[in-house]
Amino acid sequence: MHEEFARIGRDLWLSGAVSSHGGNMSVRDGDRLFITRTGSMLGHLGEDDVVETALAECDDPRDERCSVELVVHRAIYAATGAHAIVHAHTVHTIVRSMIEDRIVPVDSESLLRLQDVPVVTAAKSIGSPEAGALLADALRDRRVAVLRSHGPFAIGSSLEDAFQAISCLEASCQVLNLLAQVRPSS
Repeated sequence: MHEEFARIGRDLWLSGAVSSHGGNMSVRDGDRLFITRTGSMLGHLGEDDVVETALAECDDPRDERCSVELVVHRAIYAATGAHAIVHAHTVHTIVRSMIEDRIVPVDSESLLRLQDVPVVTAAKSIGSPEAGALLADALRDRRVAVLRSHGPFAIGSSLEDAFQAISCLEASCQVLNLLAQVRPSS
């Protein structure tokens, strides 16, 4: 499992989807959850950068080492059939999230793979139960949803599957942002 975390983490870093210490990923395995450590560098994950903990909230001392988004990942798993979650800080997607309540792709691939993408707003956007509940609800019938000003959370059957949704959305938002420059609204 560590190999998949390392490979997708490296791809997220190389694609520019995360800053040096940004973003997080997790995988569900039965009643266990494997999630990146808080402050880990996704582009350079070591063995100690993936933490095993309980899928359900409990008093597990390992939770302190987990990403601050642990509460969000748990809420999404509780509401969906996801086996993996990827959260990134993709720049073009974040820009779109600040001006749209729903991102509607105009490029063919994203329309096919993503449909429209909900944007949700939480008072506290990082690691809050409110953000977890909003994202969990949005991801019941979508592969990816965006937390306004913070970035997308994608679900999938694997980390690679979730990363594909993040990558596809970022490309779509880049197209939308470029179109807005050449075709400004009046």
